[in-house]
Amino acid sequence: MDEDISIINTNTRNEKIKNFFIQNKKKIILVLGVIVILLIGYFAFGEYQDSKKIKISDSFNAITINYSESNKEKTAKDLIQIINEKNSTYSPLSLYFIIDNELISEKNKINELFDVIIYETSLDKEIKNLNIYKKALYNADDVNESDLLNILKPLINSESIWKSHALYLMAEYFYSKNEKQKSKEFFNQIISLENANKEIKLESQKRLNRDLSE
Repeated sequence: MDEDISIINTNTRNEKIKNFFIQNKKKIILVLGVIVILLIGYFAFGEYQDSKKIKISDSFNAITINYSESNKEKTAKDLIQIINEKNSTYSPLSLYFIIDNELISEKNKINELFDVIIYETSLDKEIKNLNIYKKALYNADDVNESDLLNILKPLINSESIWKSHALYLMAEYFYSKNEKQKSKEFFNQIISLENANKEIKLESQKRLNRDLSE
């Protein structure tokens, strides 16, 4: 008897499943079709991204290898194109190459390119912070106190590994301006910082003991 009931229940369940598929056949086919299209799109996009990265890499290598004093303008133009591709690896490297080789003299243009890297390119958090610090370093000799602080504010107000670098830059900036009290305040912040870079912490202590001990 129990065996008969079990067979009936199994048949009933199978019939319900069969009816479900018959009644919802179009919906099921549609869902499966969408899944297949999404999978194809996902893998196709991945291949496109990989192909694009390789193309940018080859382009960067060719541009930098072929660089000479006679083609500075073209090199700068080509590297700016790579920066505007907003590639996490080669866009920053292109900007560094421009700066290191002084391919662009206008600071405003360099700052615009830094902003593309910092605000428009998808970067690891600390790589982004590194570029904020590099932007501040690039501008440190020419900007006023307020502008330099505004650039470094995201680092100074964070727990970034670049925070001690930012504080040290501000401390040295004020020291160069003979504003020793402000300089001392920033050096002291570095000394009290738990995750400060060890070398920077040591240099800060030396500066405090040697030049700001009064």
